[in-house]
Amino acid sequence: MGRTRLSAGLGNAAAKARGEGGRVLGGLWAHRGIVAATAALLLLPVSLVLVLRQNVTLEGFETTQRQHDSVLVQELLRGERLIPPSAPPPEVFMTREVEIVRPMTATADRKWENLDAEFTQALLAVYVVMKERHGYEMVLVEGYRSPARQNQLAARGRHVTRATAGRSWHQYGLAADSAFMRDGRLVISERDPWAMRGYQLYGEVAKEAGLVWGGDWRSIKDLMHVELRRPGVMPH
Repeated sequence: MGRTRLSAGLGNAAAKARGEGGRVLGGLWAHRGIVAATAALLLLPVSLVLVLRQNVTLEGFETTQRQHDSVLVQELLRGERLIPPSAPPPEVFMTREVEIVRPMTATADRKWENLDAEFTQALLAVYVVMKERHGYEMVLVEGYRSPARQNQLAARGRHVTRATAGRSWHQYGLAADSAFMRDGRLVISERDPWAMRGYQLYGEVAKEAGLVWGGDWRSIKDLMHVELRRPGVMPH
């Protein structure tokens, strides 16, 4: 008898629950337009993030990385004098790829001793951070540039350089162009996704070292280029 009442009670409860569930579902269906609009509004912020940012990163991750880079750069600049790395063989700068992307690279000056001492230390600190923090081995592609060479490059067109003799920091040993070594080859083209990411990191680290990065320019972007602007050097 007790089991019969219990079964009947459970059956009534189940029927009531089904009835309540049906009424709830029915109400939602009757107002399905409002429900859909509410769901869309709730999902809108997430959708915007996914559309506007192809690579979603954890909040604060890049900021933390930049802070680490900045601390290491400052430690290197305050530490012992950094020594330039050994130069790659000349053949590295003579490939067809390099000549297409950067004309006249084979004859460029890559002697570290022709660069300003303060600028050299800042650039070497950037190289160290790029290697230790980000895994990019950097190489000097061009440092000091004579006035005659500057005019030769300017004559090739404004897409190469807009600076004539005396108007580039290269003439004062305060600018340099750098690229990346990978598997014994000089990777110079920004069309290479790996190199493009490297240039972006290079620009961030260079600015932490107090240098100006050519990738920030509006007129002509030069991702390889960094310079140290010193007051009283460049003629007006």
